Amino acid sequence: MFQWLFSFFSNDLAVDLGTANSLIYMKNRGIVLSEPSIVAIQIDTKKVLAVGKEARRMVGRTPENIQAIRPLQDGVISDFDVTEKMLRHFISKVHGGGVISRPFIRPRIIVAVPSGITQVERKAVIESATKAGAAEVYLVEEPMAAAIGAGLPIDEPMGSMIVDIGGGTTEVAVISLAGMVFKQSLRLGGDKMDDCIQQYVKKKHNLLIGQRMAEYVKIQVGSAYPLQKPLSVEIQGRDIIRGVPKRITVIDDEIREALKDAVDSIVHLIRQALEKTPPELSGDIAERGLTISGGGSLLRNLDLRLKDETGLPISISEDPLTSVALGAGRMLNDLDLLRKVSSMSR
Repeated sequence: MFQWLFSFFSNDLAVDLGTANSLIYMKNRGIVLSEPSIVAIQIDTKKVLAVGKEARRMVGRTPENIQAIRPLQDGVISDFDVTEKMLRHFISKVHGGGVISRPFIRPRIIVAVPSGITQVERKAVIESATKAGAAEVYLVEEPMAAAIGAGLPIDEPMGSMIVDIGGGTTEVAVISLAGMVFKQSLRLGGDKMDDCIQQYVKKKHNLLIGQRMAEYVKIQVGSAYPLQKPLSVEIQGRDIIRGVPKRITVIDDEIREALKDAVDSIVHLIRQALEKTPPELSGDIAERGLTISGGGSLLRNLDLRLKDETGLPISISEDPLTSVALGAGRMLNDLDLLRKVSSMSR
């Protein structure tokens, strides 16, 4: 009975610490937080002024003494101190602000990490989570968490292929018997797509636009394969030549051209994975196809482009934005599975 009560009141968490967004899953409650991985700091004092959604509203609009930054780049920690403060803020927020001050309820935390990170980067994640209030930290690689979150039968003796396209990385893995037979990580994702749009608009239209405007364009008219119905969107920025505000209209053909190199890189990564998959598992993948998840999987007609390139059935995870968090969260209730797939614990 006491064990049941402890489980019910557990503060254990699963964290998808993403380059663009961070999600937290709480045991017995599901996803309780989804916020941008952005922190606004006072440059001279390093004081944190805002985190998450509040900090995102400041991007591109801060005075010289304030900086809105992403402490994670390409899926890994680039600023250890700021990441710790961001994670501490998020953990405290989901526990009503009190978890750090009450050590007897310090949570067990599962953190999803890219499969390609180094040992130094893994240590940085563990230390950040520990200093943010974790009693124990388990690291689970993102492709495995995404596969579990997408409902793939990872325990079965058959091949399942997952492609997780996040803000900073694209992860490809072939999974069988709760292990990754093949895995590869590319430090390219939604952020790179935004950069490509910025550079294209600058070169083609002599217009400077910010990262948020580029992301807006990607969402409104971005695609990986020709659309049946043309799309267009009006955007605004600064004219490079005249130095004044300017509005233009861009169409889906242009943005598809802007995204070509990024999409080609993802296709190449998937082709590599298929070439290196053992023959016994290749047959399973040929029959069942591959699953894509992550925010990048929402790019229009990406599934059609991948189907055309690989000849395989392509399915999109039921909730691509939360697959990693849901998968990591399910491990909170299945410690045997956690022990099988976690790469490091403390």
